Amino acid sequence: MTASTPAATFEALDDLDAINKLYRERRWSDGLPIVPPTPERVARMLACTQRKRDDVIAILPPGFGEATVERIAINAVMAGCDAEYLPVLIAATDAVAQAQFNIQGIEATTNPAAVWLVLNGPIVQQLGVNATFNCLGQGTWANATLGRAMRLILQNIGGALPGDMDRATQGQPAKYTFCCGENEAQSPWEPLHVERGFAREVSTVTVVPAEGTLNMNTHSKDAEELLRVMAESMVHPTSNEYCHGGEPWIVFAPEHADILKAGGLSKRDIKERLWELTKMPAGHLSVKEILRAQASRADEYGAIKPDTLLSIARTPDDIWFIVAGGPGTHSVYVPCFGNSRAVTREIT
Repeated sequence: MTASTPAATFEALDDLDAINKLYRERRWSDGLPIVPPTPERVARMLACTQRKRDDVIAILPPGFGEATVERIAINAVMAGCDAEYLPVLIAATDAVAQAQFNIQGIEATTNPAAVWLVLNGPIVQQLGVNATFNCLGQGTWANATLGRAMRLILQNIGGALPGDMDRATQGQPAKYTFCCGENEAQSPWEPLHVERGFAREVSTVTVVPAEGTLNMNTHSKDAEELLRVMAESMVHPTSNEYCHGGEPWIVFAPEHADILKAGGLSKRDIKERLWELTKMPAGHLSVKEILRAQASRADEYGAIKPDTLLSIARTPDDIWFIVAGGPGTHSVYVPCFGNSRAVTREIT
């Protein structure tokens, strides 16, 4: 099922040992066992969308394969998705193909970039997407298979094979799967999709170019102190975000979100404070990275000198966060691939 070969030309065997051996040989799996995409399973998947099976949702770099509805469905079956998940993956495939997301750069880079799916709206409850305990970890079928299907789509349709066009030096576990919902019920602010221009009752998927996760464990009960220690955790000289002016993301634990809200801070307040608190002298970068920053951010700073204070993002509006997870004093910093921006699409 390469980017250039119609999926219909393959006879899908419903024999786990045989088909997994075949898929390993042809590099169609992600290294884990797959579910055989029999015609019957694919047909059940396709019944959950009004789109025609040969509709082209996107052309996916780096191999520029046609992501048809049928090909998306095949990879969804392989990943173990329930049929009802297909509309999420159609929307996510459209989202990653948008120019501002820069999927060409994300899939071909040596950076450990992965696509993180964030779901909002009624779909989170309808599909049983985990937004609470261990929402970035194992244990929930929807989270695991949706994130995995996204990876298989990028690999099998987009042609991003490890060591071939996917040039990640080490990669990261999130390249297997990375998906969660926002815990809207415990968020003291408007949810992500409303902030990004959608009605609360609409279901959306946001694709984020994530480079990893950093646990931020602090028992502080003071809003200003909480932001200070988180900002100091985000500052690191080996970051793409300082070279290019990135789009950092935070997953606030509900407990931390409540502290910030009780401190009288709005979403806008938090973004502005983090933007100021995360500024770093350019001299903390290596000489090579100062040159990279100069090439990328001259429009902002002119000549960049060692004492130039570089911001982690070009503007406070480029800092994004959601509320997710269960009880506990742990929030998560998600540094992102510098030359890209998240995209949100409605799920229909």
